[in-house]
Amino acid sequence: MTTIVLATRNAHKVAEIRRMLAGNVRLISQLDFPDAPAVAEDAATFAGNATKKAEGFASWLAANPQAARPDRPYFVLADDSGLEVDALGGAPGVHSARFAADDAQGTANSSDAANNAKLLRLLAGVPPERRAARFRCVLALAAPDKATLLFEGACEGRIAFFPGGAGGFGYDPLFVPNDYEQSFAELGEEVKNKISHRARALAHLRRFLDGVS
Repeated sequence: MTTIVLATRNAHKVAEIRRMLAGNVRLISQLDFPDAPAVAEDAATFAGNATKKAEGFASWLAANPQAARPDRPYFVLADDSGLEVDALGGAPGVHSARFAADDAQGTANSSDAANNAKLLRLLAGVPPERRAARFRCVLALAAPDKATLLFEGACEGRIAFFPGGAGGFGYDPLFVPNDYEQSFAELGEEVKNKISHRARALAHLRRFLDGVS
């Protein structure tokens, strides 16, 4: 059984990826390693941030034999993902989690509600045909003494005028995927986990893992 260590403390991401990778994969996360340092997500691209997190955590695991080590062989998986809105020149992009906090030049993530409110404020008056957007996800898979691999997925859609639904997290209440009339938050986990940006990136990852298992 392949062991994958997720380089994240985001419980939403851990739960979502665990559901999507259910099967012959042992999945643990950075939540199980409280002493591991955080990696600054200051790269200019999703791929850059994902690679920094995966390689940084993999290096920490290799350098700390006192830590509760995962079973070998193991991979370290990190993702960076976010929302790209065409009318905003691709923003919030890599700043998706801290979109509202950027107004105060902060570095910490801002709340989902604040991020959504800012997005709607910036898109006020923008007509439906100019509200195209996509969620993008890049996964980085690192292993000791091996080159880091990247897997990407995207989900095209549009930004609604009002939030809808109580499910999901982040921008899910505002993002309506193409061919649907409901937001991710309204569609629910079962649908989202089939068509989302992360689902598509994880499908590429699973095909790779099937080839090495």
